[in-house]
This record gives sequence, structure tokens and C-alpha cells, in this order.
Amino acid sequence: KEFASNRAYFIDLFLQFYIVLISNQFLSKMAHILTAVTGDIQDVVPITRALISVSDKTGIVELATFLASKGVHLLSTGGTAKKLRDSGLEVQDVSDYTGSAECLDGRVKTLHPKIHGGLLGVRGNAKHEADMETHGIGKIDMTILNLYPFEQTVAKPNATFEQCIENIDIGGPSMLRSTAKNHAFTTIVTSPDQYSEVMAEMEANGGNGTTLALRRKFAARAYSLSAAYDGAISTWFNGQLGNTTDGIVTRAYKNEFPLKYGCNPHQKPSNISSLMTNSDGLPFEVLNGTPGYINLLDAANAWQLVKELKEATGLAAASSFKHVSP
Repeated sequence: KEFASNRAYFIDLFLQFYIVLISNQFLSKMAHILTAVTGDIQDVVPITRALISVSDKTGIVELATFLASKGVHLLSTGGTAKKLRDSGLEVQDVSDYTGSAECLDGRVKTLHPKIHGGLLGVRGNAKHEADMETHGIGKIDMTILNLYPFEQTVAKPNATFEQCIENIDIGGPSMLRSTAKNHAFTTIVTSPDQYSEVMAEMEANGGNGTTLALRRKFAARAYSLSAAYDGAISTWFNGQLGNTTDGIVTRAYKNEFPLKYGCNPHQKPSNISSLMTNSDGLPFEVLNGTPGYINLLDAANAWQLVKELKEATGLAAASSFKHVSP
């Protein structure tokens, strides 16, 4: 009798219960999502210890010399440490710092809690600070690295499968991701073209600090580098198996220059990019002005037309295009 008089109410109640039940079952099957770890976030973070491990040593002595002049403790590995020492700099080997020797033909150098703990520890978080104290983990404020030259290796005509595999970097991407993840406190530097910006930033902040804005910008670039690197490995590996369609296909692009706008004036911002695998970049050069996307299409079509005309007639030719129509 009560149900009959309150039918709508009980049906609604049942449906709410059923929805909650189904939602809970769905959520229980989802991956566990971590909550944010909080700490004492500051805009300018002093650099007291830096880890340097680079395959491209362009400009590294100058940067390391600058860091040393600011009282930064330098950690390094292998050939990088040797180059810095040969330049008169005081450097501590990572193996000495961690108490663990490099092993397995150099495959294991920096994969150690004292390295990744120093990179990932959240400053000002009581639990993290206590863990670091317990395990003797010091803070590492900056990582300067670039990755093994995988793409250059696979481009060599005589490179073997095994040699290409050996040039897949493990420690570099691991440190890159650890440093970039903890960018609230740590600075990741991945290219020689960032060195001058690092030095200028530190000078502008009392000689030894980087801002959160710079750390975020560098972290974003680091993740782009990591994605491009893994994409190159995946593409090459699938190609070796004769498999170019199964699984995920990735292509990484690099920004060449900004466009005035896309197809229409309201489509901003827009950029023209080229494949990372094309070391020559774009097949043309903009001499003056800022073109839009349609301008580039007009230029490309005009070039094709005059090229064909010259080949067919042996004479010089000119053309003009408007919205891809001659």
C-alpha cells in the first residue's frame, strides 16, 4: 500500500541506488589515481647540486664552469666527468656519490635511490624530508642531460640491430622524467641551446636560482623530447619487424615558425611544423613577412607549376596563386 502511494519516490530511490552501485563497480576497475603530494613551493629555487651527464658536450664546460662559480656541487658520469675534470673543474662521480659502481657495461649508472630520491623528493614535505634523511639522500636541484644518439645510430647504413638496441637510453629518460615531474623544485636542462638562458636566469635571481616559470617551460620541453625519443624507437622497432600498422603509430613534429593565422584570420595561434626525422627542416625559406597557411599553399603550388613549366619548355616561368588557384 505504501509503495503504491509513493511509487515514483521508490522507483527514483531504486534507480539512484542502482546507479551508485554500477558506478562503484566501474570505479573499482579503473587504475588507481594518485593524489597530489604537497610541499613548500617557491618561485625561485636555489641550485646547490647539479647532475651532468651529456652525450653532446657542446657548451657543457662553460655551463659547468658557471655553476661551479656559484658554489654548485657538480655530479657527473663517465666521459662527461672526464671532460669537466680535464677542464680543471672539481666533479664528484655519481658512483662515488651513491656508493654503487657503474656496472653492466655502463647500462646501470644513475638508476639509484640517491639519484632519483634526490630528484623526486618534495621539498618541505615532512614525510619526504624524513625519508631522505633516513636513507642519506641529498637534494639534486638541476639535471643537465641529453640522450644517447639513437636516431643517428639507426641512420647509419652499417648499424646492426644489436648496436641500435644498445643506443636506447635508459638512465637519461629516467632522470629526465624524474626531474621534470618534480619541476616545482628541480630544473631539467636537455639541450645546449638552453644553457645561456639558464645562466641568465640564475644571474637575474641572485646568482643561483631558477624561477618556476622557467622550470615549467623546461619540463614541458623535456617531456616533448622524451615523447619524440620513444616515438623514434617505436617506429624503428616496428619497422625492423616489418610491422607498420599494428599498435600505436607516433610521429613527432618540431615547430619551425608561427603563422599569421591558419586558413582564416580567427584561427590563432597556428604554426608550421616539420617531422623530427627530417633534419633539413622545411623545403623553403620565408624571406620576408609572416605568411598564413593559405600563403604557404599558394607558394608551394606556384613553385610546382613553374618547375614543371621550366622542365617542359626550357624557359623561365612565373606564376601567381590566390587561394590555391592560379
